[in-house]
Amino acid sequence: MKHMLTASDILPPSEYEKIRDERRRAIIAMKKSRRISIGPYATFFFENYDTMWLQVQEMLRIEKGGVEQLTDELRAYNPLIPKGNELIATIMFEIEDPVRRADVLARIGGVEKQIEIRVGGEAIRAQAETDLDYTSAEGKASSVQFVHFAMTKAQIIKFCQPNTEVVIAITHPNYGHMAVVPEAVKEQLVKDFS
Repeated sequence: MKHMLTASDILPPSEYEKIRDERRRAIIAMKKSRRISIGPYATFFFENYDTMWLQVQEMLRIEKGGVEQLTDELRAYNPLIPKGNELIATIMFEIEDPVRRADVLARIGGVEKQIEIRVGGEAIRAQAETDLDYTSAEGKASSVQFVHFAMTKAQIIKFCQPNTEVVIAITHPNYGHMAVVPEAVKEQLVKDFS
């Protein structure tokens, strides 16, 4: 498993167009087995090299910013590729109704500090990406958050064992939900530790 994108990993636009449909289909299918819903609104999308490769390729395709944009995209998305000792998730609070969305987000400020993954009962607290503020000065949570679950070698060994229960929990008083990670999702996430 690769842990970092470089400029040489990114295809020129003309080459990307030739394989775009096939690669997008394959990566989107893989992403479905790396997602889990927590409660009625939160969805965790566990990122990896392939998901970030697709993100960078698509950003370059849409914005056509060339080499300068590529440098910025690599700087933005490389931190979201697991480095072998962590899981990284994009969390989306998906609420279609704008009034309801504003109300929910206003009540869950600080949620990024109240997320954990439990591996065989041992809680590992999420660490939010530090380049953004995920809760506004008014206490409103961002609808998109990026978190890391750094693990020790012992926690990784336990996570990788087939019978270990893995639970993702949000412990915010206004959004207290958890879900057991299905075995199929766990099998995908184990690859992030290689």
